[in-house]
Amino acid sequence: MNLTYRTAGESHGPALFALIEGLPAGLELSPEDIDADLARRQLGYGRGGRMKIEKDRVQVKTGLRHGRTIGSPFTMEIPNLDWPNWSEDRMAVWEPSQAVDAVTLPRPGHADLAGMLKYESDDLRPILERASARETAARVAAGGVAKALIRRYGMEVRSHVVRIGPEAVALRDELSLADFESVDDSPVRCLDPGASKRMKSAIKAHGQRHDTLGGVFEVWVFGALPGLGSHQSGDLRLDGRLGQALLGIQAIKGVELGAGFELGRLPGSEAHDEIFHSPERGYYRRTNRSGGIEGGMTHGMPLVVRAVMKPISTLTRPLASVDVATKEPRKAFKERSDICAVPAAAVVAEAAVAFVLAQAVIEKFGGDSIDQTDAAVERFRSAIAR
Repeated sequence: MNLTYRTAGESHGPALFALIEGLPAGLELSPEDIDADLARRQLGYGRGGRMKIEKDRVQVKTGLRHGRTIGSPFTMEIPNLDWPNWSEDRMAVWEPSQAVDAVTLPRPGHADLAGMLKYESDDLRPILERASARETAARVAAGGVAKALIRRYGMEVRSHVVRIGPEAVALRDELSLADFESVDDSPVRCLDPGASKRMKSAIKAHGQRHDTLGGVFEVWVFGALPGLGSHQSGDLRLDGRLGQALLGIQAIKGVELGAGFELGRLPGSEAHDEIFHSPERGYYRRTNRSGGIEGGMTHGMPLVVRAVMKPISTLTRPLASVDVATKEPRKAFKERSDICAVPAAAVVAEAAVAFVLAQAVIEKFGGDSIDQTDAAVERFRSAIAR
């Protein structure tokens, strides 16, 4: 069976859900494997009032016994603590006792208008509830399970912010796990203390102007097993799958691996990572412009993926829009929102990358039980060490 997941739930509905299928039986999990990343997703200077309400903790409903997966579908629930404030009217499950006004002022940059046209709806509430980035809490929960799986085989996923609005740090070719030890202590999850202060100031200044900011983050995977992914078909190439996973996150508008777009400026003699070998290290590279992937497959160097998040489309000083009911020019709909969510988006991206890698591990090594997967991984490691 392939490893897959789906999420369900609305931003202000009763709960969010994640359903994972294809996990091998016997994988050990603890609440901390999932809840730690849910808490990290709520971090970051510039977050809105919703983060003061929600205290995300996962409730495992199926697929786990005594802290180990049992091979059946694995279901998680994350209750929305704000639900009681919406349950009687705007997000009532059944017909409410009183009429609820339709929301008819789509926001530029949001899914509102495109979704209303798609579903032929005169109310953007059903669109925005599912399109909201609140849904990413369920993705992070699924990613926590995936991290536990790939961590078993020596892979660790980390992220950091390299730009918020006009403030940025120079990209680094080499980072280690130790470099990320205190990244969550930064209010914007930036490794550079000076840049962190400037980024925080930029967020504050734009918030005072009733504006929002986007930015750029990196995800690093240390200890990536070589040979994950495939060159055989486009849809199996790991870089393509990572691109889809990251671009599927709300507000992400661009993705690059390794040196990315910079490779378009370099000649081939400077663009590629030369190959070396020693008895102690086996095959190795002295550079990693490829970001750990060649021909759609990992080759053993750290995986490096970078993505850009556009500014949040809900502004407290709304942009121009059109009332879909009257076709009159109006200001766009305004709802509680963040000023900047780039630090949180990086945590969501960790989950997305981890799940793609977990899928690739299961595809390559199989196993109905985790012991079977362990044995296959060990055989592979022995073979490539020759």
